[in-house]
Amino acid sequence: MKGDGIDGGQQMTRCRLCGAEAMASVVDLGATPPCESFLAADQLDLPEPAYPLHLRVCTDCWLAQLPPLITPEETFSEYAYFSSFSTSWVEHARGFVAGAVAHLGLGPDAFVVEVASNDGYLLRHVVDRGIRCLGIEPSVNVGAAARDAGVPTLTAFLSPATGAAVRAEHGPADLVVANNVYAHIPDVAGFTRGLRALVADDGWVSLEVQHLLTLIEGNQYDTIYHEHFQYYTVASAIRALASGGLALVDAEVLPTHGGSLRLWARPAEAAGEPTRRVADLLAREKAAGLQELSGYAEFSARVATVRRDLLAFLIGAAERGETVVGYGAPGKATTLLNHCGIRPDLLAYTVDRNPYKHGRFTPGTRIPILPPERIAADKPDHVLVLPWNLRAELVEQLSYVGAWGGRLVFPIPELSIVEVASGKGTA
Repeated sequence: MKGDGIDGGQQMTRCRLCGAEAMASVVDLGATPPCESFLAADQLDLPEPAYPLHLRVCTDCWLAQLPPLITPEETFSEYAYFSSFSTSWVEHARGFVAGAVAHLGLGPDAFVVEVASNDGYLLRHVVDRGIRCLGIEPSVNVGAAARDAGVPTLTAFLSPATGAAVRAEHGPADLVVANNVYAHIPDVAGFTRGLRALVADDGWVSLEVQHLLTLIEGNQYDTIYHEHFQYYTVASAIRALASGGLALVDAEVLPTHGGSLRLWARPAEAAGEPTRRVADLLAREKAAGLQELSGYAEFSARVATVRRDLLAFLIGAAERGETVVGYGAPGKATTLLNHCGIRPDLLAYTVDRNPYKHGRFTPGTRIPILPPERIAADKPDHVLVLPWNLRAELVEQLSYVGAWGGRLVFPIPELSIVEVASGKGTA
């Protein structure tokens, strides 16, 4: 990296959205394994692949992106993330469905499709309302869980051909939902054409994506990992949607994942003028410098500060003989743990509510993943909360740690050590 955090050099990689070669470095995080490739015990002595994790931004269309070193098929055919294990995320989905049904007037004759529907965490609320729906989920294991829960689910990746086939069989969708998947597809234009194939000519598409503005402002660098191929502003999302025949109509700022956008789009011929909220967000992004290199210049230095502060805390705790364990094994933890070089000597283990991960080890850093009950059994001095974006939920859920004087540690946006009042909580 050059002194101001932007190398400004031309890269051989072209922008996947506009094809330009004007790619500037935002932050180089070294190399990490795929974020959800948790290791079984019999894999610990085997080689483990790692891939460069270098975020760049196109200085023509301002889409921030990673090179497509790992295909979606490698990541999502068998997947370790089940959305329903996050209580707050299920509630977020319930609220979205209630609002969308009321706002769009969806009745018994409506048809709702969710792309990347995971284990049916959202469509279960559509099923409960008696509205016809279909999930399109590429991961065999989580798709099976959705079907077991009564959510109709097609195991497939979305493409223009998949979208056309679903439309031919089921009819056009009044609402297509694509939450936290628009960043996961390297073929942006092809995926967008797939969305257009699914949606009715007068229908709606709702997408949720992490907002690059909050990622930069909040030091949220651990959300940069290989599942994500790009990171959106409203401005770059407008161009991405247009590549497949969709137009942005409205945009909402959400607290989820540390700061997200909900983008409401329609087929271009039915869209009309965007709302005032779209204009306001575009103005915010421009004021933050995200359409010029100055907006990215200090990010790399602030990332380095997060790393140093967390390591200083963990090393100090080890020197004082204090125990530190983790809570959660989300994809973002792979970036944080590998970038900081945190291994079991500094973090004895982490726990997770997802039984799929129990007995496995974190990618790269080989930290054991155990059931949540282990925290109450061991009574550690500190619990490092790796899904920091669920802070409000987890401060309450982990309140039992206060019973023995334990503290919660949040690494992002800056190191924060929280004394918790002893409560019932839940392991």
